[in-house]
Amino acid sequence: MSEPKLRITNCHTHTFTAADVPMRYPHLALVPFKRRPWLIRGLCLGARILGQEGAAAALRRLYRFQQDAASGRQAEIFARLVAQYPKGTRFVVLPMQMAGMGHGRVARDLAAQHDELAALAAAWPGLVIPFATCDPRLPGAANEVRRCIEDLGFRGLKLYPRIGYAPDHPVLMREIYPMLNARGLAVVSHCSRGGVTGRISRQQADAFSAPMAFAPVLRAFPAMQVNLAHFGGQSDWESYIAEGIDPYRPGATEGNFMVSLRAMIESGDFPNLWSDVSYTLFQSDAFVPFLRMFLDHPRVRSRTLFGSDFYMTRQESLSERAASVRLRAGLGEALFRQIAEVNPEVWLGERP
Repeated sequence: MSEPKLRITNCHTHTFTAADVPMRYPHLALVPFKRRPWLIRGLCLGARILGQEGAAAALRRLYRFQQDAASGRQAEIFARLVAQYPKGTRFVVLPMQMAGMGHGRVARDLAAQHDELAALAAAWPGLVIPFATCDPRLPGAANEVRRCIEDLGFRGLKLYPRIGYAPDHPVLMREIYPMLNARGLAVVSHCSRGGVTGRISRQQADAFSAPMAFAPVLRAFPAMQVNLAHFGGQSDWESYIAEGIDPYRPGATEGNFMVSLRAMIESGDFPNLWSDVSYTLFQSDAFVPFLRMFLDHPRVRSRTLFGSDFYMTRQESLSERAASVRLRAGLGEALFRQIAEVNPEVWLGERP
């Protein structure tokens, strides 16, 4: 008897636009390139003329990423994403709240971004799974999350502690998490040393992003299914593979996000803890054999989710389709079905 058709759920994608990003992010010097993307193409041409093909390729990818961000509507970005996957694939779409980063004004407010995402979900019923987001430091954060959950039918919450708040911020602990926990809804939180960083030190940003920073949240809200995204992040995977972890040095395990996250899942102390492979496993084919080995552990195998981090992956040399197929081939059909179909349905509360 043949296997049933695979229904992929990509648990980590984005469709926010330049209207949701501060103009001065990540640096004031880049504002001219944001306003005039053709400048990037000019630099690319110059690099090619000078024989700098590596630099030219990087600039082409940057231009492609910039074009996606500059799309006027989330639907335009989503159309590019849909084309990379088989018919019937579902996508968890995660908005971004960057107004409190200290990099200047954002062109539109968060409610407008959420409303547009709700319209996208209505246009693609069953295929777009919308999540809300918030910065708990900003006024009205809890009310906006409540509106998304109760009025718009959103399925969970995206957090980004690295921009400047702890995952156990009082507004989250007292007002937002109880609402999600009561409904058994899902959470995605950034968990790597890379990505967007607010106007705080890298040491503080890493402390907010570390897996163990979520331990009090996981214990306090056991019905809330928390995905600490990126499986620890590229730099910690590279460090683990290239340098290893000294098993005799105190604190060595906790110092590596990937190793710490695996240890938390394997312990069984946090049954509501998950992780996705977004971006990290799309960056290097050297990572795939290690992931396959990690998935030998039954708890890790049952708590790992497929995700890509589109459209962030547009900065990479491989297309979304090519990177996804590389991962699928490297894991084999049984493991890929586990992380791309079975686990996402459990995480989203669709199967026991």
